[in-house]
Amino acid sequence: MVATPIGNLADISLRALHVLALADHIACEDTRHTRMLLRAYGIDKSSAQLLALHQHNEAQAAHSVVDLLRQGARVACVSDAGTPGISDPGARLVAQVRAEGLRVLPLPGASSVTALLSAAGAVQGGESDSGFIFAGFLPSKTGERAQALAALSAQSRAFVLLEAPHRMQALAQALASLGARTLTVGRELSKQFEEIASMRADALSDWLGADSMRLRGEFTLVVHAPDAPLEQAQDDRVLRLLLAELPLKTAVKLAADISGESRNALYERALALKQQGGGEPKAPA
Repeated sequence: MVATPIGNLADISLRALHVLALADHIACEDTRHTRMLLRAYGIDKSSAQLLALHQHNEAQAAHSVVDLLRQGARVACVSDAGTPGISDPGARLVAQVRAEGLRVLPLPGASSVTALLSAAGAVQGGESDSGFIFAGFLPSKTGERAQALAALSAQSRAFVLLEAPHRMQALAQALASLGARTLTVGRELSKQFEEIASMRADALSDWLGADSMRLRGEFTLVVHAPDAPLEQAQDDRVLRLLLAELPLKTAVKLAADISGESRNALYERALALKQQGGGEPKAPA
């Protein structure tokens, strides 16, 4: 499984070039695209060595690849860009090859997902809600897309979406339901007209409409994890400061006077903060 560049041809790995040159056959999402890619690196393969393996014929093509492997042939699998098997053909092939007891070797490379995440600052290491969810392409039907988006947005982690240009406006309209939640969009990553921008989720439609060029190219989007409620963050800060100097009951009373929040709710929060700090608070009189 050979990852290929998502745009900039310099992003190919030396190992990928070595494997592609040695391969007896290459299973391709689009043989024409792969032939041009190989020629850019000075690798020449005959038409017979390039096997079409796409979403419409993958199950049948997988059997052909298994037969070649059993004959001792070296077979590489590529998609048009990025890593095969991730929102691209290849997963069924891998499952079939592994089911036959044959070996599958991954060759890592360029990825729009990790590329945008590295520039978005959306995944904070060491946090309880760190990490991200890879969702890929959402359903094309409006109702199913809205349902999938609602399930994702209920999570406490960031999530990553992929989208084609002709569906971006529809996706932007769906994402508007997330309001002020931060969104980072990457367009044409690693290519000449690469664009990366962060904004409120409900501002994406306006951002797209501000420049007609923005509806061209492939898109990767990171929806950042939801921010902690501002009021709770402020209450926690006040409680921590007071708890550091005062008994729990007094700290809660003063915090309630300052914030206007419920004393019972603040007491429960103060208990949690004390426990996080290793303290053993006493119950109120």
